[in-house]
This record gives sequence, C-alpha cells and structure tokens, in this order.
Amino acid sequence: MDARGLTTSLMAAGTRGLEIRFDFLEHELLLLVTDGSARRMNLEPRTVADFYAEYTGHLTDLGIDVDILGTPVELPDATPFAEDITHSSYDADAMTRFWWSLVSAHRVLSRFRGEFRGKSSPVHFFWGAFDLAVTRFSGRSAPQHPGGVPNCPDWVMHEAYSDEVSSAGYWPGGAEEGAFYAYAYPHPDGYDTHPAVEAPAYWDTALGEYVLPYHLVRQAPDPDAMVLNFLEQTHRAAAETGRWDQVKSSS
Repeated sequence: MDARGLTTSLMAAGTRGLEIRFDFLEHELLLLVTDGSARRMNLEPRTVADFYAEYTGHLTDLGIDVDILGTPVELPDATPFAEDITHSSYDADAMTRFWWSLVSAHRVLSRFRGEFRGKSSPVHFFWGAFDLAVTRFSGRSAPQHPGGVPNCPDWVMHEAYSDEVSSAGYWPGGAEEGAFYAYAYPHPDGYDTHPAVEAPAYWDTALGEYVLPYHLVRQAPDPDAMVLNFLEQTHRAAAETGRWDQVKSSS
C-alpha cells in the first residue's frame, strides 16, 4: 500500500527500476521508471481486454521486457485477460471506499506485526484472493500443501506454505460480506475450538478459518481494539495448539 492506493513497490527492470501504482483518489494507473519515463492510464469502465492491451502496450513502449501470466489465478473463470470482453465495470466511489477500508486494516495489521518477536511477513496485498494480510512464522518447516487452488499451480501453494504459519488479514468480500480472518497451516488439533477466541468471532467450517465480520467491526465502539483482540486471540490459539516457541510467539 501507499498513500494513494496500491503499489508494486520498486521492481528491477534490467539496470532500471519500475514501479506500478493504482491511485484510487485520482483513479489512475501509473507506470513509473527510474529513468524518468512514465505512462498513465485512466481507471474507468472498460473491458478487461481493452485495459490489458493498453497496459501491455505501455510496458513495450517503456522498453520493459516482462513475462506476464495472461490469465487470472485463484478463480474458477480463467478467461485470458486479452480475451475478456465480459467484465467491464469500474465504480470509482466504491474503489475509493474500498481503499479507505484497506487503510484502516493496514493500521491494525501493522501494529499486530510490530508486536511479534519472530519472523513475519510485511503487511501486503494479495491480488489472487484480494486480501490484505500478515503472516507470522513459527520457524519450523511445514508438510507439503495439497494444492488444488483453482487455476493456481500447485507449486505456488507448495512455496507459499513451505513453513508453519499463523496468518491473518482483511478480505473485502467474495462471500456474503467482508471480514477479518485468521488461519494456521498446518491446522493444529484443537485450533478451531480454542477458548482464547471469543465471540463475535467464530470458526467458519467452509472456509477453514476464524472470521470476524466487517460490519460488526464498523459498529464497534473501538474498531481497532476489536480487530487487534481478534488477531491476538487467533494467534494465541495457533501458537498454543501448534506448540510454538513461546519466546517468539509472545506479543
């Protein structure tokens, strides 16, 4: 994340660097190169195919040679971007409000990350599942993930879950409503029934995760405290049932 939306951060592009930013205030996509060259795209209603054609054209014009997987991942519909003329909506107001919700989630997830003494991921956004997440690591290897995620190579999941983790984040929707979530991999016995996790959070059997509905967070007198309690309680459940090193797992 950055102060206006989402960013790739700086990526190596030969001897240059490239950053791509989604600006959800001005509703632009910016392609910025360290040699001073840049391209700009309006974020507006248009087909995915049209957007993708302009985007890849700008990369070519900037002299950026990159291989792009041309299909969506973690979705049952894997229509190639270059052929998708079905999806064409863009709601600027909804995207700005979505970004504001990410800003709030980022604040609490960053505090939660900072209280952990062991290895943790940055607070980062996953394009596949469209969630803002942070992961804590126990320091132990994990059994190989079974894979099976729609239109996502199994090797991706093997790499993503090569180590034992307790992960949590914010998901804006895709089911009935947005939610904060938490899960552990591998799933320790007793994790889903651990008494540390208090209502209104609950275990969602279909998702295999703890869930705290977003609308309840919005209505809470202290939303930040409610989310932080959820994050701490679910991590405690993972650490205790997974027998994590208590020095590392304490907050």
